[in-house]
Amino acid sequence: MSSTEAILIEKCMKAWRFLYRRGFIEGFGHISARIPGTDSYMLTRHSLGRIIVPDDMLVYDASGKQIGGIGDRPGEAPIHHEIYRSRPDVHSIIHYHGMHATAFTTTNAHQLKPIHLMGTLFADGLPIYEDPRLVSTTERGVALAQALGPHRAALMRAHGSVVTGGDVEECVTGAFFLEENAHRAYLACTLGQPIWMDEAMAKAAAEELIRSRGPIRRVWAMVEVEGTE
Repeated sequence: MSSTEAILIEKCMKAWRFLYRRGFIEGFGHISARIPGTDSYMLTRHSLGRIIVPDDMLVYDASGKQIGGIGDRPGEAPIHHEIYRSRPDVHSIIHYHGMHATAFTTTNAHQLKPIHLMGTLFADGLPIYEDPRLVSTTERGVALAQALGPHRAALMRAHGSVVTGGDVEECVTGAFFLEENAHRAYLACTLGQPIWMDEAMAKAAAEELIRSRGPIRRVWAMVEVEGTE
């Protein structure tokens, strides 16, 4: 194992513990990361609890063949494989079943949009993948990747969310703020008519946040603390 892979595995393990302790995963969900300079990626194994060790990160090549790690692949591994195939800019993916974000796929009353500063990370839109079934086949993985398109994240109707990032830190930040924005939006909807962010302002704010990487550094600082053993 190269030092690059060892560092990436450590980041993924910290991210997994953080997401598990924060209630994002809770037994359902997975995180993956593309191995720099290769066509391979690593993915958390099936039925993984809060405790995670390096061998729990399964490694797959571009054809989908397992070349490292111990255990079975998640049933929805096609999510990761097909998004990596279609999006060379993506280097990390998280699938989880967030309560508040998913709620916005089960009503026609409101469409989830940025309602808070950090939610502007999704100012380019949150498309909805309409099939609620497990993404357990190549065909469904391709369809999800197509629904995601060039966006940072997609909601999965009555199922969950998929979030992407240019690295593990950015991906975890996206998952964290997608759910936080959805929670704030949910509260606003219960109080009355929500005031969604102006689209132009949201895009301008997103550009500033992404350029500075300030939110990414802040969230990852929490991961470093909460993602320890």
